[in-house]
Amino acid sequence: MAWTPLLLVILSHCTGSLSQPVLTQPPSLSASLGATARLTCTLSRDVSVGSYNIYWQQQKPGSRPRYLLYYYSDSDGEQGSGVPSRFSGSKDASANAGLLTISGLQPEDEADYYCMIWTSSASHSDTHRWGSGTKTLASTRVL
Repeated sequence: MAWTPLLLVILSHCTGSLSQPVLTQPPSLSASLGATARLTCTLSRDVSVGSYNIYWQQQKPGSRPRYLLYYYSDSDGEQGSGVPSRFSGSKDASANAGLLTISGLQPEDEADYYCMIWTSSASHSDTHRWGSGTKTLASTRVL
């Protein structure tokens, strides 16, 4: 019986370390050409967006995925090679979300956009977690 409290502490720690963040993205987003599009990647409530680099990738039909950027903070981020500066990352701590902003939306920006984070487990193995993707459409119609 003396081991019961210790066992409960160990089990609760292990259970918590096994939970993996869930990344939620809206399935689609439509914005006018030339407008600013903001894509969201919301993390599950059991983790904080402030603790993670948020990576963004663009996928067009029939093309290889393109790494766009990662964002941790205003002083810690990286733009992918050849990615225009109109693609930028940020975070919304109140919504527990990473954001991808596309300024001056162009027809060639129509694609699926995926967010991703790296996580480490108790066994020190790194894994990545992906969002389900947001299909972004650029409309010529003024909304």
